[in-house]
Amino acid sequence: MNLGLMILVAALILLAIIIFASFANRWRVPLVVVSLFVGMLFGNDVLNVGNFGQNPGDYGLAQTVANSALVFVLFVGGFGTKMSRLKMVFGPAMMLASLGVIITAAVTAFSLYWLLRAVHIDIDGKTSALIGCIIASTDAAAVFSILRSRSLDPKMSAAVEVESATNDPMAIILTTIAVGFAVASSDPSVGGGVISWDKALGTVGILLWKGFGGLGIGLLVGLVACWLSRFVTNLDKGYFYIYIIAIIMLSFGVAEVAQASGILSAFAAGFVMGNKNIPYKSTSTTLLDAMSTIGNVVIFVLLGLLVFPSEFGRFDVFGGGVLLFIILTLVARPIAVFACTFWARYSFKEMLFLNWGGLRGAVPIVLATYPAASNIEKSDYIFNIVFFAVLLSMLIQGFTITKLADKLKLAVKARSRPKQVMELVALHNSGMELVEIDVDDEIYNGEALVSSFHLPKGTTITMINREDNIQAPTGQTVIKAGDLLYVLVKTEEKDNAMEEILRHFRSNTRSMPVITDYEEVDKRR
Repeated sequence: MNLGLMILVAALILLAIIIFASFANRWRVPLVVVSLFVGMLFGNDVLNVGNFGQNPGDYGLAQTVANSALVFVLFVGGFGTKMSRLKMVFGPAMMLASLGVIITAAVTAFSLYWLLRAVHIDIDGKTSALIGCIIASTDAAAVFSILRSRSLDPKMSAAVEVESATNDPMAIILTTIAVGFAVASSDPSVGGGVISWDKALGTVGILLWKGFGGLGIGLLVGLVACWLSRFVTNLDKGYFYIYIIAIIMLSFGVAEVAQASGILSAFAAGFVMGNKNIPYKSTSTTLLDAMSTIGNVVIFVLLGLLVFPSEFGRFDVFGGGVLLFIILTLVARPIAVFACTFWARYSFKEMLFLNWGGLRGAVPIVLATYPAASNIEKSDYIFNIVFFAVLLSMLIQGFTITKLADKLKLAVKARSRPKQVMELVALHNSGMELVEIDVDDEIYNGEALVSSFHLPKGTTITMINREDNIQAPTGQTVIKAGDLLYVLVKTEEKDNAMEEILRHFRSNTRSMPVITDYEEVDKRR
């Protein structure tokens, strides 16, 4: 396929995603699901554009491209993980993101091996172990694209987000090691295919280094990046975008050269930068969100192109995929959730939501390309069964999770995000922030004069956005429900200023917390 035709096909795929999404939006179908189905439409069994996935090298190419996109997706995941949320659920979320992944992988591998053999589907221990490791992590993109129309209760929001954003690296590390064991066990030149205790202990050391080494390198790169960012403050913000991209690649590259986990390093660097006061932070967040969206679209389209849907009709793939999904949702995930959170005093309905919120997404499908890229036996079966189980997870759990949240009274209507974003960028920290206060007319009613507010000293309402019309307020300006206020305030007085303004309005509902600034939404979740 020449370059012109390749670009034409890419354009048609992107346009198809937009067209399908415009129809699917009324049923709140996530973008990642639309992208996956469009990839399958253009793939081998339907339109068969480009014959992608019919050559052994295509899996290696898909792995390389998908891993490159994942670096940006996980950096954004770290960037959006607030320290306040992490502190709120640090213990349970970190247990789920580490021990929970290991438990899920082990229980899935053991159960799948015996159940598939019970229904006369041939599978060996090596294959079941690979599948268990590959599908052990939940997916942040799938979880939050599906929950975009809901705002969970604080504890649930923090637990689900932090877990889904931090457990991918552990699954990637486990899969990498499992693939290494599989290659070694099938190679007669490596100890006759027998794994020695020395090699096993060495593998544990590699696992520890990949985890802690990747984390340490990422934290260090993030801290250095925050310090260096002050030297690019006087440049156009376009240069800062380039700077952010360079840091993402640097965090990954340094860790990979040091044979640590580049994915975990990128996440850690993003976490540090997302919790520091860096220039152009708001506009950088917009850029990173766009990069994450594009990355997820690329991953799911690419993986959709690889799959052969006609093979889903085979009993070993169809039956195996259904069994894998059932094991994950009804056996492995509940055991992992209970083992990692029983001491955290979650209620039964919260434990139930945590279990059902364990959606699978892009990462397991990307990891399913690893065996094929390493020429491991039955790699095509591993890819198909994982793909089918992930598809079931996204369709069944994805379409029911918001209904479950409503049923359990763990979700309320999400407030719309403001369209206008402004920030202060200075050579030195001024101690001031320009915050947005949304007097949401679905939550509040009434009106108040600006002169009636007793705001903290030095606080100024700089402008009002009323139905996308900008107004410069005076003391006699009337603030109405539905207005979006931009308030210049000292950082430490931000909470007081918001509470003073909002107390002048009546709440339409008691089910919504009185929070407006989106940094504060993150903190109070």
